[in-house]
Amino acid sequence: MIRCGIGYDIHRLAEGRKLILAGIEIPYARGLEGHSDADVLSHAIADALLGAIGAGDIGQHFPNTDESIRGISSIEILKRVTELLSEKNARVVNIDATIIAEEPKIASHVHVMRQKIADAVRVSESNVSVKATTNERLGPIGRGEGMAAIAIATIEME
Repeated sequence: MIRCGIGYDIHRLAEGRKLILAGIEIPYARGLEGHSDADVLSHAIADALLGAIGAGDIGQHFPNTDESIRGISSIEILKRVTELLSEKNARVVNIDATIIAEEPKIASHVHVMRQKIADAVRVSESNVSVKATTNERLGPIGRGEGMAAIAIATIEME
């Protein structure tokens, strides 16, 4: 059986934080606020995968009230979500994700991002798409106050 899930995440940009997207540090003056590393891209993908297997969302599995996971790498979250898929006899077929931000430009990082995600969810890089767009200077994202990401995941269940 083929199933799909959609994920979305948004975080504020903040001084004194590293900007982590798809598990890699992107050179930028600010990073994203959050309980974990606040990797919006990985969080959107995790939610898409969890949705595809009907397992709730990232907040249920990795609550921001759990101090034992403060600062956790979101690539580790993707690995743990992939384990949940395995337990349900599901495997990732495809991931398509988009980062929404005015800055920084990520084109030069996309190849590494795709590989990190692919490794975490145990698929070939060719099964992972990462894109970016702006918000055309509209709203909080357009003013550079934060970043968002949206993802769709296709999985196959036995």
